[in-house]
Amino acid sequence: MIPFSPPRIDDEIINEVVAALKSGWITTGPRTKQFEKEVAAYCGVEKFLAVNSWTAGAEMLLHWFGVQAGDEVIVPAYTYCASANIVIHCGAKPILVDVNEDFTINIESVRNAITSKTKVILPVDVGGLPVNYDALMSMVNEPAIQALFTANTDRQKKLNRILVLNDAAHSFGAFYKGKRVGAACDFTVFSFHAVKNLTTAEGGGICINLPKPYDNTELYNELNTYSLHGQNKDALAKMQKGAWEYDVIDAGYKCNMTDILASIGLIELKRYDSQTLKRRKEIFEAYTTAFSKYDWAITPHYKDAARETSYHLYLLRIKGFDVPKRNDMIQKIFDKDVSVNVHYKPLPLLTAYKIRGYVMEDYPVSKALWENEISLPVFYAMTDDQIQTVIDAIVKSYTETVSA
Repeated sequence: MIPFSPPRIDDEIINEVVAALKSGWITTGPRTKQFEKEVAAYCGVEKFLAVNSWTAGAEMLLHWFGVQAGDEVIVPAYTYCASANIVIHCGAKPILVDVNEDFTINIESVRNAITSKTKVILPVDVGGLPVNYDALMSMVNEPAIQALFTANTDRQKKLNRILVLNDAAHSFGAFYKGKRVGAACDFTVFSFHAVKNLTTAEGGGICINLPKPYDNTELYNELNTYSLHGQNKDALAKMQKGAWEYDVIDAGYKCNMTDILASIGLIELKRYDSQTLKRRKEIFEAYTTAFSKYDWAITPHYKDAARETSYHLYLLRIKGFDVPKRNDMIQKIFDKDVSVNVHYKPLPLLTAYKIRGYVMEDYPVSKALWENEISLPVFYAMTDDQIQTVIDAIVKSYTETVSA
């Protein structure tokens, strides 16, 4: 069976994890701090905070910014539930908007959704393709949009506009206008979950990029404290001679990354561009070359003059298919020992959002994308023979589905 997205676990990873264990330092410590420095340099940002998941990091930011009951956060309808669940956890309302044919959030739909209650826009780089960051950042700085903004907290008053929090769970290593994703929005949050391009088993991280008068070094220190229950010294600092005493300055979260996880990330980052991205790009190009021959295959958009994906998800679409046909084709692919997936079931189709009044028909592009999308296997160790097996399975399964 060809798997969908297994993590890369080799001797280099294992040896570094063992070294972390043998060091005696397994919680947040020197490896985590080194990982933060290296990711910050990689992404071209001043500060990066490692956390234990995308979800925890992004939710912490919403709470930090003061998002609460009565507030609204704009989220694309086509995303994983985590993007909107964190808004509900804050007591606020997710305002869903439609997406473009390339799965990125529709900018005009965002504009039309902004009200005086809007506190945050949360775009999502589905599959690893960056959204139009410049358009979003320009929009929130427009005088008319800024005039709508109602600041309820000191942090909101300091920014004095809608916050743009980029869900980059898929797009680590992607490019936007010649720069790596991470420095275009106020906050960019990555996921390092087991199925992501760069994994730390579980984990995530926050690129901190707020404009003045915010000081991003000070903000890193503040968020670092906030990620440790508001405790003003982490375990590493408390271990210094005579430095046991601490204070808790806010009711924070517990979402710090550990050195065991960071040890995996340090190895993964070292070889990310030269090995991981290189191979994933080769797989994407092999798929596109093969499927471009067929008029029924809609290959994903993953590179243009402004953007280049991280090659995370290969989002193939089957022209003219509805959900039953798509699902029938998926079963036929599995019967040929090839694992595929669907990314994602849009939020209005999920019970948690149906009961909150969201209706799929209000998001026609998201609906159309979902109905015929199939995600294909992409992983570093995938062989050329396996790529060909996937291609053959897709083509044969399509033929079998339409002739049934």
